[in-house]
Amino acid sequence: MGHIKEPLNVDFTVDSTPLTKEDKKMISEIIAHYKLTGKKLTFKKSKPVFRKKKGHLALQKI
Repeated sequence: MGHIKEPLNVDFTVDSTPLTKEDKKMISEIIAHYKLTGKKLTFKKSKPVFRKKKGHLALQKI
């Protein structure tokens, strides 16, 4: 993994959101299925939803 150099006057921030119990359960099921079959589970992709967050737009999956 490479190092990303920040341009002058630009700050990169990472906004990590905690996983819900439902998300943790789904991830566990995917991993268990992969270990048993060696195949990936496929899911329908949800549409990204735009929401306002402190003066700027942020992407949020629902």
